[in-house]
Amino acid sequence: MGEEFYSHARLYDLMFPGGGPVVDFYRDNAERQGGSVLELGCGTGNKLIPLAADGRPCVGLDFSSEMLAEAERKASERGVAVEWVRGDMREFELGRTFDFVFITANSLLHLHEASQLVSCFRAVRRHLAPGGRFVFDVFNPSMGMLAAADGVRRTRDALSFVDPDRGNVRVEVAEVYDAAAQVTRGTWYLSTDSEPDFVVAPLELRSIFPQELPLLLSLGGLRLVERFGDWSGRPFTANAQVQLCICESA
Repeated sequence: MGEEFYSHARLYDLMFPGGGPVVDFYRDNAERQGGSVLELGCGTGNKLIPLAADGRPCVGLDFSSEMLAEAERKASERGVAVEWVRGDMREFELGRTFDFVFITANSLLHLHEASQLVSCFRAVRRHLAPGGRFVFDVFNPSMGMLAAADGVRRTRDALSFVDPDRGNVRVEVAEVYDAAAQVTRGTWYLSTDSEPDFVVAPLELRSIFPQELPLLLSLGGLRLVERFGDWSGRPFTANAQVQLCICESA
């Protein structure tokens, strides 16, 4: 589940500051759906806190206690009420249902086995209120990018950031693609000029191909209603970078 990668919650927020069209999309869909909200893999709350700020009852579930602690700090700082729960999206029981459940930022891809994905979808199904919607986004696998994962350590300029305590932080990643498992196995390196590799963390993400996704959902008791290819709601195509999926109970 990437425990080491997500144990540096403050650095994660600097690397992935959130906001923008992703938050706008989930905020708009939550408003359209109405009612209570559950986010699985909520991380530091970058997506959920804005929904809670709109006055919706919100629950955030995550496996990382460090990420939840940062989420709670940020929500408290903004005066926003959110219920934070440590749990595993593969199997959880909250004893209530929700009108809107979502998983964003490729968090679903930490589940590498088909059985784990189906277990997650079944748990989501149990927690969906009548008429509820389940929405998630995962990347659309690019064969070119997967083939280029050759294990060479490369700088990710777009993810490099400034840490108030350390200064300029360089982000480098080395990845290989395990085709049999459909998993990209990466190691992330965070460095400054004076402190090389002060964080070295593995991160492994599964690929879910477009044709297998509806079948996995159906095995979990869910139905794919609509699939978009970007945050503006354009139709999903082969060249889309994201699979943005709207689901309901089957």
